[in-house]
Amino acid sequence: MSGDGNFSNRDIHARAQELIARHHVEGLAPEERAWLDAHLQDCSECAGVAQSTEDALRALRTTSIEFPSGLASRTQFRVRLRTEQLQEREPRSIAVWAIAGVSWALGIATAPHIWQLFAWMGERLHVPKLVWALGFGLWWLIPALIAGAVLLAESPRQRFMGGWQRR
Repeated sequence: MSGDGNFSNRDIHARAQELIARHHVEGLAPEERAWLDAHLQDCSECAGVAQSTEDALRALRTTSIEFPSGLASRTQFRVRLRTEQLQEREPRSIAVWAIAGVSWALGIATAPHIWQLFAWMGERLHVPKLVWALGFGLWWLIPALIAGAVLLAESPRQRFMGGWQRR
């Protein structure tokens, strides 16, 4: 039975230590804060952990960290450079989307006529319906595949060029 009491005691101390850590990171709800304050008054071990945590955080806050000279200006330069790269790319991507929209609109508008053309050619050439229907599907699919390939080919090239400019 005493093992259960020790386990319960360990849980209480573990909860107190978790609340001590959370108090400094994200804060505590009023009920949790009240429970922790009451526990720290009764438990010297957890009060020591709380005090050690306070001391360590205070030491960290007072420690100054030296950064290399020019770090801020180099960082600002790189941010500006990246912003310019993204701005240069923006009109191109708008144009790609506009062209894609026009292409889809024209494709939808001409689909019935293209279907009739494929049906007529299939009938004249004695091609099974399945074959000329697949041809019609490819008629729609190939431009999308070409556009996708162009965009995929451009993406790694831009990443490569962006990496080259950064060095």
